[in-house]
Amino acid sequence: MADKRDFYEVLGVSKDVSDEDLKRAYRKLAKKYHPDLNPGDKEAERKFKEVNEAYEILSDPEKRQRYDRFGHAGVDPSYGSGPAGGYGGYSTVDFGDIGDIFGSFFGGGSVRRRSNAVHGNDINVRITIDFKEAVFGCSKTVSISRNEVCSDCNGSGAAKGTTPQTCPSCNGQGRVKSVSQTVFGAISTERTCPSCNGTGKIIKEVCKKCNGRGLERKAVSITVNVPAGINSGQTISLRGEGDRGIRGGNNGDLNITVAVRPHNIFTRRGSDLFCDVYITFSQACLGTVVEVPTIDGKSESLKIPEGTQSGTQMTIKGKGAYYLRSKSRGNLYVNVIVEIPRKLSSKQKEALRLFDESVNYDKSYEKGSQFKNKVKQFLGL
Repeated sequence: MADKRDFYEVLGVSKDVSDEDLKRAYRKLAKKYHPDLNPGDKEAERKFKEVNEAYEILSDPEKRQRYDRFGHAGVDPSYGSGPAGGYGGYSTVDFGDIGDIFGSFFGGGSVRRRSNAVHGNDINVRITIDFKEAVFGCSKTVSISRNEVCSDCNGSGAAKGTTPQTCPSCNGQGRVKSVSQTVFGAISTERTCPSCNGTGKIIKEVCKKCNGRGLERKAVSITVNVPAGINSGQTISLRGEGDRGIRGGNNGDLNITVAVRPHNIFTRRGSDLFCDVYITFSQACLGTVVEVPTIDGKSESLKIPEGTQSGTQMTIKGKGAYYLRSKSRGNLYVNVIVEIPRKLSSKQKEALRLFDESVNYDKSYEKGSQFKNKVKQFLGL
């Protein structure tokens, strides 16, 4: 028994763990390695037994105390001459708590129903929509392939004209009990029935269409309502539209992750939209009115005051994207860019020189003048 792992290590807890945290750790690991969720996985089955053994000891105050003092020798029958050897008599280990735990995993009811039910898998897909569709919402058709209940056997897994028979080993319970004698008395354990793999039924002739699985793969098309205001990377979950569950198990979900194509005019940050408008040097000096496009497909008149600087941001309220699942909208922020001409005639250049000479720099170029003074102070001029 030298290679037997420490029970606290098995459950991933410290020695001063509380009863509640101990149970929480056990539930997590028992669900992870449960044979019904890992059919045919011998390693998972081994770990499941290891987790159960660790919890059975550590959840019992008396056994935990013996284990803390003497280790495995204090609780393992194979150490007959150890400190536990003096505990005779006949006792029964109550595994009712384990039943309660698995009830929380599979929705309550009897152990048989919990072990029989198989939850359908979730299906994850991606769709790409246009920028405007993300702002205002849209409907999309998604084509997927998923497990459906077999149309030939109606999910039973048995060939046409036949029906599954009640498993004689477990009497249809899906689980079998065994009692073993230990130094502490008789210990009753319960496990998945090996004859029927927990289904409670024996199929003598399997359905040819689904090979006894009770499920068949089918292509289906599902309409998805994409809400207004959705953003790239967000996911829409449709409950129960994934793979079908069998033997009373819930269907999986269909999870649709949305990607949004970029727009050639607008960018987006949250529910606010941004765009650029370009004006000339003279328009910036004299002021003007420009038509700004909106995502609604119409334009809005925007007054540009005289003396507007390049990079000035102006706001058109309520013309952004919708807030998700709301009737309110963000704003449209307009970035004003003063475009400088690259090619000028000699006459135009001369006119600009005359203009520049006529301007009082300190009064007309306030920010430039302030910056100039800061530079002088910095350089000590």
